[in-house]
Amino acid sequence: MVILENLFKKVTDGDVNHNYFYRLVKSQISVSMYGEFTKVQAYGIEIERQDMVDGTVVRIQRDCVENISPQRYKVKNLLKMVYENTVSPIHMIDILGEYIDEYTSDFDDEMLKDIATC
Repeated sequence: MVILENLFKKVTDGDVNHNYFYRLVKSQISVSMYGEFTKVQAYGIEIERQDMVDGTVVRIQRDCVENISPQRYKVKNLLKMVYENTVSPIHMIDILGEYIDEYTSDFDDEMLKDIATC
């Protein structure tokens, strides 16, 4: 997994600073079609929240979905959405679940494109 983009947001709640990191990540997956494996680039999102008190990290929460879509722009739009709405790692799947389910078909479309160009 490679981090392509990192967005940062700081939210203060009393004496606790919440540092949010929203990351666009890239990896490769092997997809089988007609008995052959093909590598496809996949993009995902990682969200991390660090809770800090007096400059010391007291808690870290992190969640990641690596293989959302081979379409970078779709995942980048989701990244912007969670960043703008300050989504925490523990709520990431609740917010993105339906999008992730919908974008799974992008991998099939990508494989069909590869077959058509052969």
